[in-house]
Amino acid sequence: MTEYALIGYPLVHSFSRQYFTEKFEREGINARYVNMEMESVAGLLETIKAQPQLKGLNVTIPHKQDVMPLLTSVSDEALAIGAVNCIKIGRNPLSLTGYNTDIIGFERSIKPLLQPHHKKALVLGTGGASKAVVYGLKKLGIEPTLVSRTPANGMLCYSNLSKDLMDEHTVIVNCTPLGTFPNINTCPDIPYKYIGARHLLYDLVYNPAKTLFLQQGEANGATVKNGLEMLHLQAEAGWEIWNR
Repeated sequence: MTEYALIGYPLVHSFSRQYFTEKFEREGINARYVNMEMESVAGLLETIKAQPQLKGLNVTIPHKQDVMPLLTSVSDEALAIGAVNCIKIGRNPLSLTGYNTDIIGFERSIKPLLQPHHKKALVLGTGGASKAVVYGLKKLGIEPTLVSRTPANGMLCYSNLSKDLMDEHTVIVNCTPLGTFPNINTCPDIPYKYIGARHLLYDLVYNPAKTLFLQQGEANGATVKNGLEMLHLQAEAGWEIWNR
């Protein structure tokens, strides 16, 4: 039986295993998806060699960067982002090719919502997820600006967000964990009073379905969307990569 796996640590809340298990059952695919918790990627190559049924891996924190030196090749997008979350395994000889499907999921998810006036974006947070979002926005022709709690070159600080800046940046993407269950009463500290109908608010958080960030945007007339579809799309992009 063909096998796919998620590597990371810890893996208590695994979206991928449930998604692929349900997909395999629904579509009659003779495969299984397992979690492989590992604190370090030091023994990853030996694990892959010992399990010839493994055809592909998803990679989550804290290994999205750690796996890159182990790979045979890395896609241009994953190199530009600096993180890999999907590995295609080839055999005879063994080859490991790294991809970043976060960018694919984000791009496919947000693209249908974009309007001609969506030319500039604020990307809230500077962690790993924000790198894929910035790359995706640029691909879509939108100029991104990072917003951080502490000012740095090329970034804005939350306290800098004036009415003019909010009016100019009509796409706002939350890449922070703020608002995630159970901390549902938290949200990024932006001036929501300056948000209007021309704004698009996108939240990578999907639990709850409508975070306080999205609720406040929607109350002011903005278009809003959470990150659940992005997860589904990046999972399907991984499946395409493993089977092409």
